[in-house]
Amino acid sequence: MPIVITLDRVLEQRKMTSTELASRIGTSTVNLSNIKTGKVRGVRFSTLEALCRELRCKPGDLIDYIPDDEE
Repeated sequence: MPIVITLDRVLEQRKMTSTELASRIGTSTVNLSNIKTGKVRGVRFSTLEALCRELRCKPGDLIDYIPDDEE
């Protein structure tokens, strides 16, 4: 899939755990894990906004596009 979630990288840069982030944005660790692994089909803008607010980043820092021919 050409859409890649880079949430793990941003969490590592911010020295924050998934559990801490899930608590801060008001979601479960399971839901956050599903987002991190790309198992969800979509992310609400409110969730994306909360992620960016807590991680002090832009949506493009969390989501990347890699065409199939570049994988």
